[in-house]
Amino acid sequence: MASIFTKIINGEIPAYKIAENENYLAFLDVFPLVKGHTLVIPKKEVDKIFDLDKETYSGLMDFAYDIAQAVEKAILCKRVGMAVVGLEVPHTHVHLIPLNTMSDINFTRPKLKLEDGEMKEIAKKIKHNL
Repeated sequence: MASIFTKIINGEIPAYKIAENENYLAFLDVFPLVKGHTLVIPKKEVDKIFDLDKETYSGLMDFAYDIAQAVEKAILCKRVGMAVVGLEVPHTHVHLIPLNTMSDINFTRPKLKLEDGEMKEIAKKIKHNL
């Protein structure tokens, strides 16, 4: 069964897309820890990040680097943190999270509920900085 991320890749589920190429996709997390929380995924559905072949892994990190640079320019923050947890969706994904405090990257805290218009504006700001 396809993961929710594969369904996003295939256009079966909408997403607030930031950037996409033939191998990778970046989009806003719909359950963000903070505004600008972005997910970066390979289009190849592989559950664990270290099960990716080295070329796909390196490409994912290169793609995430460019997205993180844009997030940091678009969202007021001290830095962009990166986390790979992988327990919630069985499809490799990197979290890029704008940080101002250590608690901004605490996955046990309540998630934000942002309106569609705000999510679209955040995605637009990040895209503008690519």
